[in-house]
Amino acid sequence: MIRRFIALAALALAAAAPAAHAQRVKDLGGFQGIRTNQLTGYGIVVGLPGTGDDNLEYTVQSMKGVASRFGLQLPQGVAPGLKNAAVVMITAELPPFAKPGQKLDITVSSMGKAKSLRGGTLILTPLQGADGQIYAMAQGNLAVGGLGAEGADGSKIVVNTPSSGRIPEGATVERAVDTGFDRSPFLTFNLARADFTTAQRVQDAINLRFGTGRARAIDGVSIAIQAPEGRDVRAELMSEVENLTVEAAEAPAKVIVNARTGTVVINSAVRVSPAAVTHGKLTVRIDENQRVSQPAPFSKGETRTEQHSTLGVEEEKRPMFLMAPGPKLSDVVKAVNAIGASPADLVAILEALKEAGALKAELIVL
Repeated sequence: MIRRFIALAALALAAAAPAAHAQRVKDLGGFQGIRTNQLTGYGIVVGLPGTGDDNLEYTVQSMKGVASRFGLQLPQGVAPGLKNAAVVMITAELPPFAKPGQKLDITVSSMGKAKSLRGGTLILTPLQGADGQIYAMAQGNLAVGGLGAEGADGSKIVVNTPSSGRIPEGATVERAVDTGFDRSPFLTFNLARADFTTAQRVQDAINLRFGTGRARAIDGVSIAIQAPEGRDVRAELMSEVENLTVEAAEAPAKVIVNARTGTVVINSAVRVSPAAVTHGKLTVRIDENQRVSQPAPFSKGETRTEQHSTLGVEEEKRPMFLMAPGPKLSDVVKAVNAIGASPADLVAILEALKEAGALKAELIVL
């Protein structure tokens, strides 16, 4: 009886333990519709220490628009010099389920001739989504990491990018984005990288947890999950699905070669068929020396200079080595290191193996 209990306990622990290299479902992708949204806005920064746009036409128009909000009208024909102001573009990301009143970080970048935005203040600016609706309002003092200085003789120095800055929590959410996850009869989980094997394994893991037929792999990316009614019930279901563990399929065999830097990356799926490889180096050396020829005494001869050339050929002897059938990544690296190949030599060897049909991987040269 005790032995049987121990055996059952061991089986239970083995079933509960995650598989080797298992990953959480949430690390493989995300639910459709649960995403960030980009926001943009056009505004004006004031309070600059003479580093603004000066008299750019659209800067003047923008300042007139700001002044008109407060009932101020500039006289006709007056073009103020606005060295202390600059027109800017504001960008931000609205996270999923963001609610009115929450804060967003924003990035402010100059559009005109402003040399620096350091010390500037962004005037209240609406931020719009791709649908043209206003989702946030931005305003605040800029934090600029760069700086610039210019001398009277035209010399100047610039550190980082002073024409761009950030305002932490500089925008306030005014409208939430409707994700629609509580209305559709299905929840769709999308993998970050298309793979039919991984999609099938995610489907099987969900069906094992919630019952057969609950999930269905539509293609190599999407898995449709039957969802119950109610936002709270769906939120609970999505939480449980995200925390399921799945052993992702092995990535396709690839060799990435950066010819400019000599960087070579080989993933663990690369295999090589039996092949014999040798890689030698031939060096031709030419030495030029000058010899002086002196005539015999009283021979009325002339001193002359003669060229003397020495030619030599050196060939580095490297034995041929044999790659066994189906070696793994470590075997390929050891074999190439055995002949002392440099990154450039390794690229040549891999290309030759690919041409010979021995390299079972996609070779990508950047």
